[in-house]
Amino acid sequence: MNIITKHPVNNLGYGFIEENYLPKEKDEYYLRNIQNKNGVSYRNLTSIEKEILIRNGNNSDDWSKILVSEAFDPGLVKNCKFFGLIRIGKLEPFYLEFHNLKMPVGLYNSTIISCDLGDNICIDNASYLSHYILGNEVMIANVNELATTDYSKFGNGILKDGENENVRVWMELCNENGGRKVLPFNGMLPGDAYLWSKYIDDEELQNKFILLTEKEFDKRRGYYGTVGDRTVIKNCKIIKDVRIGTDAYLKGANKLKNLTIDSDEDRTSQIGEGCELVNGIVGYGCRIFYGVKAIRFVMASHSQLKYGARLINSYLGNNSTISCCEVLNSLIFPAHEQHHNNSFLCASLVMGQSNIAAGATIGSNHNSRSNDGEIIAGRGFWPGLCVSLKHNSKFATFTILAKADFPAELNIPIPFCLVSNDVANDMLVVMPAYWFMYNMYALSRNTWKYVDRDRRTEKIQTIEYDYLAPDTINEIFDAIKILSKLSPDEDGCYYIDGFENSNRKAQITKLPESLKLFTDLIIYYGARQVLEHIKKNNFNSFEELKKSISTKITRSKWINVGGQLIKTTDVEKIKQQIKTGKIQSWQQLHDMYKKTGAAYPSDKLEHAYTSLLEVLNITSKQFTADTCKNVLQNAVTIKEWLCKGIYESREKDYTNPFRKMVYDTKKEMNKVLGKLEDNTFIQQQLKDLDAFKKDVKEVIKKMQL
Repeated sequence: MNIITKHPVNNLGYGFIEENYLPKEKDEYYLRNIQNKNGVSYRNLTSIEKEILIRNGNNSDDWSKILVSEAFDPGLVKNCKFFGLIRIGKLEPFYLEFHNLKMPVGLYNSTIISCDLGDNICIDNASYLSHYILGNEVMIANVNELATTDYSKFGNGILKDGENENVRVWMELCNENGGRKVLPFNGMLPGDAYLWSKYIDDEELQNKFILLTEKEFDKRRGYYGTVGDRTVIKNCKIIKDVRIGTDAYLKGANKLKNLTIDSDEDRTSQIGEGCELVNGIVGYGCRIFYGVKAIRFVMASHSQLKYGARLINSYLGNNSTISCCEVLNSLIFPAHEQHHNNSFLCASLVMGQSNIAAGATIGSNHNSRSNDGEIIAGRGFWPGLCVSLKHNSKFATFTILAKADFPAELNIPIPFCLVSNDVANDMLVVMPAYWFMYNMYALSRNTWKYVDRDRRTEKIQTIEYDYLAPDTINEIFDAIKILSKLSPDEDGCYYIDGFENSNRKAQITKLPESLKLFTDLIIYYGARQVLEHIKKNNFNSFEELKKSISTKITRSKWINVGGQLIKTTDVEKIKQQIKTGKIQSWQQLHDMYKKTGAAYPSDKLEHAYTSLLEVLNITSKQFTADTCKNVLQNAVTIKEWLCKGIYESREKDYTNPFRKMVYDTKKEMNKVLGKLEDNTFIQQQLKDLDAFKKDVKEVIKKMQL
């Protein structure tokens, strides 16, 4: 039975905060007055204004509770019902227009309960507008419900005074059983979500994360919902307990509940038709359109959900797009692409720069007795069409999976590899360094693309997009160690154990070529960092260079913390500072991200130099001027080979007969694809090669190497 209680009608709009939650000598409007900082001086209605309002079909339970600004025009308020304390800004005889929506300034055909309304707003057919503070020039048309409760948390995983722990909203990342759950909060960065969900075994750290979140937000009851200046809301059904920034655009949404929607004049957020969002955070500059469902989620800034996408118990990193698919219990770092229908991503940690193809099923097949499996994919993860994976599986950076139904769990520690399921020969096939041999165009273009598409205006975390960085280089070293131990069988084939949880063979192809390539890539990485260091500091001698680089005995270890590469030692320091109370807020943790990000170029140089010495098998003392010259010249040769690979991998799209057969003429093909010689990305790569050669030549001459 539905329990419906009766109350006197003159109580409607009052008693928003229960008396036992009101501080002494405070009324129910004390937080509302703190929130409303528009500086307007309100006054009571004049008798003439009241008469005009009544004549225009308006009514109020108490006209003395209607307060207005000096520039109030009662003729612009018609057919409205007012309950509780209402404060109205200036209303002037204008109309506002946004995307062909034209509305006269004023309040029309609406029920308004205990609200503050800004200057020159347009409200028409708001069936139930309750306990909201609206900014200036807000446009609201055809909204069934726009209301706030006294216990609203606006998507943050906190508790209000008097609430039980069982009503707290958690976000269950990386695992369906909730074992890595975190509290969502406004401003949560990918690094925050990673540290919280990863170090779940550190109870002291976990308790500190909860404390940081609780301290971030006020537990007092009675905060009003807010709609920022110039926000437009039209044709929406239910908007409840939602805090909305400025310049947002909401149109045709079915249900928005317990949310923060961040938006401002430079980073406008939009939510479109048929969307239903509950218990979450929508970051600045987000786009959510066409039947999206999202529950218990965080969308970092400039991310998108489209075309019926479902995002549940998941964190979506910056500059990512998900459409036409389902994502559950996943932590996704920045620059993720998942555009296609039927793709499914579940219980996964995906470390960015990823692309999930159509029909991919990532993590739905559980191999344990419970739904507690996980998949960890390093950045650059690219499963092909209709790939199916089993829990638990783990992949190194820039792993590409060929179309296949992989029958068992996988553990692939080799970066830049192609993994295939050879059904005919019943074996797993791994080709190390695949990207560099056959798909350099895509690898290089993706690095450029992600940098170009990073729309963050506040880059708190320094996101690494380069495919050669401390994380990938360390994995290359590990791969060299693994591959160097293998010996060919009588047929010249290489096999390895431990890559698949099965009894069948795992074959390594192109092993000699990949070992040579991996060694060259380390040299190129080291040389490039040293060259940039020389250019930046304008050294005149090799001795100046040697003195400027701090030498370490061992190569540093790194962790991908939400897309930002941080040395393992620094991560441990950060964790310790959180536990000891030196870091006492999320803002202070974010400041640490900035601090480590500022040190990243020098840390990366140190890592590159140490890596260079290791791959050359020399000490720092043995790194002479002649060695430096040889390394730089060798880097030019490697750069030339990489650029050649970029051109040739794209050239195949123009020469492959099966690609050409859909065109009757070369002219038709060029119209569709564009001329190969006009490809702007390839041209830019050739320019970069020329600049690299020039820089090396000048450095060798200037430093007399």
